[in-house]
Amino acid sequence: MPRAKLIVRIPESLWIHEVSTAHPDVTFRVTSVLPGPDVAIGVIELSASNPVPILAAIEDRDDVRDLELLWTHDETALLQVETSDPSLLAPMQRAGVPIETPFEVEDGVVTWELTTSSDRLSALGSSLDEHDVGYRIKYVHDVDAGRAEQLLTDRQLEVFLTALDSGYYEVPREATLTDVASTLDVSKSTCSDVLHRAEGTIAHWFAEEHVAPASRDR
Repeated sequence: MPRAKLIVRIPESLWIHEVSTAHPDVTFRVTSVLPGPDVAIGVIELSASNPVPILAAIEDRDDVRDLELLWTHDETALLQVETSDPSLLAPMQRAGVPIETPFEVEDGVVTWELTTSSDRLSALGSSLDEHDVGYRIKYVHDVDAGRAEQLLTDRQLEVFLTALDSGYYEVPREATLTDVASTLDVSKSTCSDVLHRAEGTIAHWFAEEHVAPASRDR
C-alpha cells in the first residue's frame, strides 16, 4: 500500500494560483474540501498580517462563486470558498484517490499526501498528465499498514510518520527533531524518546525479516 507525497503545480487559470503567487509568503491550508462535477467548496485557513487584500483578490475572481469569512483571530482567518472550476481536483476524482486533508498551497504549488493502491496512484499520474498538470513525486513508500500497526503503538506510528513526512530522514535532513516536536506540539525530549522506541522496533523487525541469521551473528 503506497503512501506518496506529490508536489503539484496549480494551473494558472485557477484562482488559487493567482492569489497564492501574488502572496507567496502566505500558506493557504485547506482543512476540508467538497468536490463536485462543476463546483468545489473548500474551507481554508490562512495567516497574514492584513488578510483584507487577499480576501478582496479572491472575491474579485470570476471563478469564485462565493466567499464567506467564517472567523478571524489575530492574524489568522478561516474562509469558505466556492469555486466554479474544480479542475485541480478532477484527476483525483477520476483516479479514485481520496483527498486527504489538511493540505497546503504555497506560491502556486499544492502538496498532497496520499495513501492508496499502486494502480490508483498510477492512474492519478496518468490523469494529471492528461490534464497537463505539472507535478513531481517527492516520495513513494510502500507501507504495510496492518504490519506497522502491529509493530508500533498509535503514538509511535504518529511520531514516526510525522518525522518521515517532514523530511527528518532525508539526506541532507529537511527537518530537525525540534521541527518534528513542534509539529506534534510535544517537547523535544518526548519526541526523541518516542521516535527512538519506534526506530528500535522497526530496526529489530527489519533485521528479523530481511537479514539472514548468519549476517546478524557477525
